[in-house]
Amino acid sequence: MLIKLVVVGKWKDRALQARGEEWLKWLTAYARVEVRELPDSTVEKEGQAILRELSKERGKIIVLTEEGREFTSSELAARLGAADCKQVFVIGGPYGLAPAVKARADLLWSLSRLTFTHELARLLLCEQLFRAATILHGGKYHNP
Repeated sequence: MLIKLVVVGKWKDRALQARGEEWLKWLTAYARVEVRELPDSTVEKEGQAILRELSKERGKIIVLTEEGREFTSSELAARLGAADCKQVFVIGGPYGLAPAVKARADLLWSLSRLTFTHELARLLLCEQLFRAATILHGGKYHNP
């Protein structure tokens, strides 16, 4: 399994960073993981940077956005397991995503109907990717 995270901004909260990096480290037991951090800017400039990064990818583009589709952890695991290509997850900056980035997506995904900071969304993404991988491999991390 190949997974790439394209995220706007660096971690600011060291506790969130430590936990997110821990989940990504654990995820490497199941997948090759790459993270690309892009600088904070305006929504338009962030969108251009994201699109430049995505132009290099041949995998499936999954953009996290509030109007996206929601999944249970088991449904997410099934989607990850069924993919036969790299999966690229995109998280925009604190002011959202440019419409062109959403248009480029193969899938719009919402973590919840609640609104999260982009840093907290990044943490949740890391955890859910690890959870999905353990579900696929029969691990005991997931308790349905």
